[in-house]
Amino acid sequence: MDSASIQLALNIGIPALLICFAYIIGSWVERRHFRRIIRKEDELRDILAFAIRRVPRDMALSEPMLVCGNAVISVDYFKKFAASLRGIIGGRVGTYESLYERARREAVIRMKEDARRQGGNIVLNVKLDSTRIHAGGRNATVSVEASAYGTSYRQGSAGAEIH
Repeated sequence: MDSASIQLALNIGIPALLICFAYIIGSWVERRHFRRIIRKEDELRDILAFAIRRVPRDMALSEPMLVCGNAVISVDYFKKFAASLRGIIGGRVGTYESLYERARREAVIRMKEDARRQGGNIVLNVKLDSTRIHAGGRNATVSVEASAYGTSYRQGSAGAEIH
């Protein structure tokens, strides 16, 4: 093999190896995070969350408390690479969908944890927001932020005062 062939192999092989490594590590981290999310969602199932704006009249609730949760999830190198390829062709960027799902579900978990810390067991008027976070002038998404917020109450007995 001459030096030109070796140089070409290095120029193609090293980036390909890095992309494969990023894919393997990124997939492992993502799967681990989803397992943690599922476990936390199971732990918080007793805290109900609804998007309804008005409290049902027959529901006895404590004083309202604002609760919120935020999550920022970073993009791994492979997702950036795959999204840039999709940007050339156009269409749905599936690599980012799991990123937003992880951020949204993590934000809801943190909102429910906030409700639990404040003594609430139901959250009404739940709202979700998300934002892309950019870095540099290339307009590439580096991270996504999801926010979940609502009004938490402690659901009491039927004879309690309704607020």
